[in-house]
Amino acid sequence: MNTVTERELERSEFMAHEPEPATLDLVRYWRAVNRNKLRIAALLAAVALLATQFAFSLKPVYRSTATMLIEQTRQKVVSNDELFAAISGSTRDYFMTQFEILKSRDLAEKLVKRSKLAQHPGFNTPASPPWYASLLPEGLVSRKAAPKPSQEELEQSVVNQIVNGLSVQPVRNTQLVKLSFDSHDPELAAMIPNMLASIYITADLEARAEATRRAMSFLTEQSASLKTKLGQAEQALQDFREREKIIDAKNVSLSGASRQLEELTTALVEARRKRADAETLAAQVNAAVQSKSSDALENLPAIQRQPLVQKYKEAEADAERKMNEAARRYGPDHPRMVSAAVDLKTAQENLRRQINAAVQSVAKDLDAAKASEASIERALEQSKADIQGFNRKEFQLAALDREVQTNRQLYDLFLQRSKETNIGDMQSTIARVIDPALVPTTPSGPNKRGIVMTAMLVALAFAVAMALLLERLDNTVNTSHAVEQRLEVAAIGVLPRSIAEGNRMLERMFLEDSQNAFCEAVRTIRSGVLLSGLDSPQKTILLTSSVPEEGKTTVASNLAFALSHIKNTLLIDADMRRPKIGGILSAGDSHFGLSELVAGVVPVEKCIHPIAGSALHVLPSGKVPPNPLELLSSHSFTAAMATLKQQFEVIVIDSPPVQLVSDALVLSQLATAVLYVVKADDTPYPLARQGLNRLRRANASVLGVILNQLDLDKADRYYGEYSGQGGRYSKKYGYYTKP
Repeated sequence: MNTVTERELERSEFMAHEPEPATLDLVRYWRAVNRNKLRIAALLAAVALLATQFAFSLKPVYRSTATMLIEQTRQKVVSNDELFAAISGSTRDYFMTQFEILKSRDLAEKLVKRSKLAQHPGFNTPASPPWYASLLPEGLVSRKAAPKPSQEELEQSVVNQIVNGLSVQPVRNTQLVKLSFDSHDPELAAMIPNMLASIYITADLEARAEATRRAMSFLTEQSASLKTKLGQAEQALQDFREREKIIDAKNVSLSGASRQLEELTTALVEARRKRADAETLAAQVNAAVQSKSSDALENLPAIQRQPLVQKYKEAEADAERKMNEAARRYGPDHPRMVSAAVDLKTAQENLRRQINAAVQSVAKDLDAAKASEASIERALEQSKADIQGFNRKEFQLAALDREVQTNRQLYDLFLQRSKETNIGDMQSTIARVIDPALVPTTPSGPNKRGIVMTAMLVALAFAVAMALLLERLDNTVNTSHAVEQRLEVAAIGVLPRSIAEGNRMLERMFLEDSQNAFCEAVRTIRSGVLLSGLDSPQKTILLTSSVPEEGKTTVASNLAFALSHIKNTLLIDADMRRPKIGGILSAGDSHFGLSELVAGVVPVEKCIHPIAGSALHVLPSGKVPPNPLELLSSHSFTAAMATLKQQFEVIVIDSPPVQLVSDALVLSQLATAVLYVVKADDTPYPLARQGLNRLRRANASVLGVILNQLDLDKADRYYGEYSGQGGRYSKKYGYYTKP
């Protein structure tokens, strides 16, 4: 037997739960649509019929259009440029606003009330039965009359119809707008746009007239108030001037104060310079006095610049010269000498007294300079204080003057606007009708062909989507390619769907009528089985499936008949839970079979029964044991199989389904090849994959899968894989039979 590694088992278990990759297989999708083309065509026909019935049940709709010119510029009631911060919108915003006003519910309500459209027969008509009423039985259509609505409800209903049927379409790059209305009544379709345009213009005039009246009232009240405020401000300004005795603050008072401040500042600078010079001179004199040197004091420039000091110094020099001359001629006691000495002493004392007087004069000059500086500083501070006080008065005066000017400007402005604003200026209209709406002669809708085509397109898209969805949800196998792709096992053969005719049974098809496509497919399976192991002269073939009703017994019996034409073959019915082969193939009147053979109560010769008209021998299940699995797992069964292998070249075993019981797993240990039967378009491939994985884990030698009960005509049309096995070629060989 073939063995399977753990990695392969893990991979197969993973693939059993792995979803099929979602690839864009256009061919597969086309086949899915082709497979459901009749359903799609039926759906399209039904939808087309209903859409046609619906479209032709609709009333004709008439459309009429009025063209209006909306003026871009409008006169203002009051210019807010000077009074308020105005936010001006763009031209586009203005026109969009007018369009929304035209479509507004308020304008529609005015139209309904002024024109009394609630009583118009085009709106106030009894409701007709729905379009599908003719398709329903008479008892399903309600004949109960609806309660009569109130006047307000009627008006609101008409307003809703007008708002829904009205359309406003601006003309690009112009100030024109097209106002259209759709109605079942052509006269009503023309009347609504014309009346709505008239009401729109009238409503705007009324609104502007009301705004003008409010503006006039506001301007009158504000003008009176501003006149009173202006008088109060002028009186306050005059009172302040008289109280402060101000004649011309800017030209007279402020100019004199400024000149006085400049003169005092200049005098202060000069006084400070003189005081600094006096301080310097006094410091020099004090230093000379403290040094107690008469020469240092006399040599000071400030002392020498004194006229009297110069005079007495000259007298002293003259007396000293005379004394020197007397000393050269006379002795010390000579009268002339004594007189010269007295004159010299007198001159020196006079010079000393004058120097002392000059020193005292320097101190007095310093005190006088300080006093002058202090006096000028006080005068300067007083001048600054006077100017600051005057500035404060000037500021208050300017504030009062500004208030007067502001009140005067506001008063003049409001007085001017009140004279300009009047009702006569507001009579210009916001819009005018260029082309009035005319009564249409032909309906504009509904587009019946478009309704039908749209419904059919939607139905087609829905049908195709459902076909593709069903294709994606289809988890069965229907081709050998799908077997190999989804189950990862070779497809050993494909059996076409066939039914029994007359007294024939499918299990005996190969024996009773071997010239058909079904029997030819069985021969193909036989060839695959025989060629799978040329070196093995003895073969034990086990047939199983996932669940019951997959045709496993039919395949087993027909394959056994086919093998019996070549080799000595035995067919064993190992499905002891639901045995069928013994009764179907008429394997004799005896009830002995496999259970009696394994139990050893009946010899093998009595358990095996030949099939009349063939070389096939059958071993039926015999009496159903209490626990078939224990019987198949016993050593007696293994010994019985060894005995049977000695007598027959090929043994075909029909076993129970893998997913329900474990009998097939036990029997697979004695088989040289396992054939797995899958019912086409019925068995889910995940279920079949799980059954195959169970066999692999049991080390069963799985030869391949037999795809059973496949509709070859359907596969030929929808899958394109069995054109050689369908009607096109099978008829030529006489194998074609219509199921």
